[in-house]
Amino acid sequence: MKPSSRPHQPSLSSLTSCLSDYDPQAMPVAQAQAIIHAFITPVGAIEKVALRSALDRVLASDIISPIDVPAHDNSAMDGYAFNSADLRQDSDTILNVAGTSHAGRAHEGTASRGEAIRIMTGALMPAGLDTVIPQEFVQIPAGSPAGSIIIPAGAVKAGANRRLAGEDLKAGTPAIGKGRILRPADLGLLASLGIAEISVRRRLRVAFFSTGDELRSVGEILEPGCVYDSNRYTLYGMLQRLGCDIIDMGVVGDDPQALEAAFRSACENADAIITSGGVSVGDADHTKQMMAQLGDVAFWKIGMRPGRPLAFGRIASGGKQALFFGLPGNPVAVMVSFYFFARTALLQMMGAQASALPLMRATAAVAIRKRPGRTEYQRGILSTSDGQWSVRPTAAQGSGILRSMAEANCMIVLAHDQTDVASGDQVEVILFDGLI
Repeated sequence: MKPSSRPHQPSLSSLTSCLSDYDPQAMPVAQAQAIIHAFITPVGAIEKVALRSALDRVLASDIISPIDVPAHDNSAMDGYAFNSADLRQDSDTILNVAGTSHAGRAHEGTASRGEAIRIMTGALMPAGLDTVIPQEFVQIPAGSPAGSIIIPAGAVKAGANRRLAGEDLKAGTPAIGKGRILRPADLGLLASLGIAEISVRRRLRVAFFSTGDELRSVGEILEPGCVYDSNRYTLYGMLQRLGCDIIDMGVVGDDPQALEAAFRSACENADAIITSGGVSVGDADHTKQMMAQLGDVAFWKIGMRPGRPLAFGRIASGGKQALFFGLPGNPVAVMVSFYFFARTALLQMMGAQASALPLMRATAAVAIRKRPGRTEYQRGILSTSDGQWSVRPTAAQGSGILRSMAEANCMIVLAHDQTDVASGDQVEVILFDGLI
């Protein structure tokens, strides 16, 4: 399925013209993120899938519970159900056992005052009974093991261990809101409602390629001056984690005709395009020329480290449109730019509830140098001792040192106006677990 065009979309110029402090040569991270958010329109296509195929898909519409969950009052324990009015306040309570209620096979009779029903976890509460005492709390009178029970004074409160009908969900109330990326617990919840098929957003199609004559794919001979292309592999992994349908277009050399052909093909077959390399100033960088021909694209110098150059916008070809992210070429800068700009944008295109990446605070184990006027994302190693979290940067922070990302387990986030951090100061970190 090819992506359809999405009308009534804002232009970048319309979004930036009203900003008095807009400077594409010195763009703060927060401002760039806000412009990107305002520019994006979610893809509208919806499809129905079976429940077992819905994991990690984006829910397209609210799920309203068709039934009460649980459907009836039931027991939360193995024990004995009885009427709390029979409880004696200052002495033991003795009740006759009048039957048994199993899960899926309820007690058919009724219980009179002074009687209890042996009940199993999940079994329906017999009519007129409102309390369950766990079996380990009761005593069996000597000589009558099955005929009666003794409930010691104060052993249970009225109404205890009873699950009420509709306690989890009432019929007609929202169960899961649209935009949720479905998790295993959500699948279980939907199954508990008897729902076998749901509407989800179709998977986002993302095309990506690397640019540069010096790049070689894995398996090719590495000539002097050339490097293996690692960016396509990190981009593939990050896009796979987001649940995208991926179109890997390989390496495109620094040739205007080849670049134009790649952009047109990507645009006509994908919702979004991500490139690495070719967005900084250079004699062999042809991306800007292509964008002038094909799209509504801004080239920004972001106040951040790593990953200063960033291109963003929309391109059109063959009656189709695609969102475009031109990321820098250095391997770490590609990953950082993706996580803090492209990731949220793609989730927004999917129609997902895209919240900011969660931050936690930790103590800096060493001093960290920081120049104000830019946001820095330093790779860090987070550890805990005696319940206290501390973090230190990895030894090497160069934007081309991908090994530092592999060694790190978090990103230390140093804000735009922040200055040097002293050892012992509190800093904000984003965990890689679940992200990378």
